[in-house]
Amino acid sequence: MEAVKDADHLYEAEYRARHLERPGFRIQEIRLSPTQKVPWHTHTNVGDTFYVLEGTLRIYLMNPKESVELVPGKSYEVVAGRPHLVTNAGETSVSFLIMQGVGEYDYVPVV
Repeated sequence: MEAVKDADHLYEAEYRARHLERPGFRIQEIRLSPTQKVPWHTHTNVGDTFYVLEGTLRIYLMNPKESVELVPGKSYEVVAGRPHLVTNAGETSVSFLIMQGVGEYDYVPVV
């Protein structure tokens, strides 16, 4: 699949809000139910920094293969070009911030 500039239509979330968006940087808030996920993808030019507000977040990564679990107050950075899958690791909704930048955002599905 090809890169897209807005991936909101590619996966469901309970809630989404963009708190800041300017050229080369943005902050989004996303809430996922226990059954929702952000599918495998990567970004060409930007990294993702995840910060958990509520619940438990799990990030699966490739190159190298790794799994990271985050609880409220914890953060983790996924560098540009590293494939990752984001899931809810708990029994209740998970809310988190994603800080993306510095660079032009894209979402490249990994199939």
